[in-house]
Amino acid sequence: MSDSDASGEHEQDTSGEKPGVESRPATAAARRERRASARPSGKSEARSGGTRPSGKAGDKVAKPADAKGAPTPKRDQKPKKASVFARIMRFVREVWAELRKVIWPNRKQMVTYTAVVLVFVVFMVALVSGLDLAFKQVIGLVFG
Repeated sequence: MSDSDASGEHEQDTSGEKPGVESRPATAAARRERRASARPSGKSEARSGGTRPSGKAGDKVAKPADAKGAPTPKRDQKPKKASVFARIMRFVREVWAELRKVIWPNRKQMVTYTAVVLVFVVFMVALVSGLDLAFKQVIGLVFG
């Protein structure tokens, strides 16, 4: 028996896996710890010890004035507006971006939706027409 065997570093797992190969963590805590150890050092240090700033959720944390290298703008100064053409182009780009997010229905869904809308419209027209006819009869009897 060698020194490494006595220390238990290379014990064979009962699951039949090869020694030295890490298996998937069995518990959620082990998975979190494994993810934390695999995280790049920049992200874990940026959290200032993994704690959140104190205060209520709605409180804003004051940033230093030179945080981005520019002074805070005055309240009474109105921001400069872009030209009309630049605003129109921005609007078109934003509309196009929103339209790309839309989940468009396929042909079968479109036929189903159209049929549902048409049935609903026919029902509402019949309801309003029936109520109109009933009120007409009642008004005719009362004021006759």
